[in-house]
Amino acid sequence: MAYSRANPSPRYLELLQAYKLLHQRGDALNRIAPEKTFDGRSLRPHVQFIRDAVEQCGLRTILDYGCGKAKAYAEAQLTLPNGRHLRGLKEIWGVNSIRLFDPGYAPYSEPPTGTYDGVVCTDVLEHCPEADIDWIIGELFAFAEKFLFVTIACYPAKKNLPSGENAHITLKNPGWWLDRIDAVAATRPQVRFVASLNLLNKRQMVVEGGGN
Repeated sequence: MAYSRANPSPRYLELLQAYKLLHQRGDALNRIAPEKTFDGRSLRPHVQFIRDAVEQCGLRTILDYGCGKAKAYAEAQLTLPNGRHLRGLKEIWGVNSIRLFDPGYAPYSEPPTGTYDGVVCTDVLEHCPEADIDWIIGELFAFAEKFLFVTIACYPAKKNLPSGENAHITLKNPGWWLDRIDAVAATRPQVRFVASLNLLNKRQMVVEGGGN
C-alpha cells in the first residue's frame, strides 16, 4: 500500500501519539523534563552551514520540517567578525520568514502548504516508520524550491520510546537512504540537496546533488 500525508501508515499514527505525549510529559525513562524533550538541539551544529547555504543559494524563506520545540530559533546567537551581534536564527540567517513544522508538537503541528526557498530537516527521518519514508522524502523535495538540507542518524539513539523501543526506529545504512533520496531528487533536479548521514564515532558521510 502506498501511504501519504493524507493516508499515513498505522505505525506512523501510533508513533505520532507517542511523540505528542513525550512533548507534553517529557521523557520519564531518561529523566528529561518536557521543556528539554526534543527541544530542537539537533539543528544547532548546522546553523553556520545553513547560513552559508542561504547566501550561496539566495534563500529568502525557510521551512524547518520536524523542528521539535525549535528553541534555537530564539536562543541562537552569533557575533560577526566586525563585532555585530546577531540573535535568533531569522536574523543570523538573514531570511524574510521561517516556517516551523512538527506534527508531534501542538504549536507547530499544522502541516505547511506552498513552497519555500529552502527546507531543513535534521534528525527526523530515522524516527519515522520505514513504510512512510518515501512519501516524507517526497514532501521534503516538494516543499523546496531551491535547497534541501537533511541529516539522518544511521545508529541507535540514546533515547527509548515509552514502549521501550529505540527512538531511531528506521535504522538503515547510508546507501539505503541515498537510494530513496536520489529517487525523489530525480523528479526535482532544480533543487540542490545536501544529505549528511551520521555514523557511529561521530563520522559523517555528506552527499550533495541536484541544483541543475
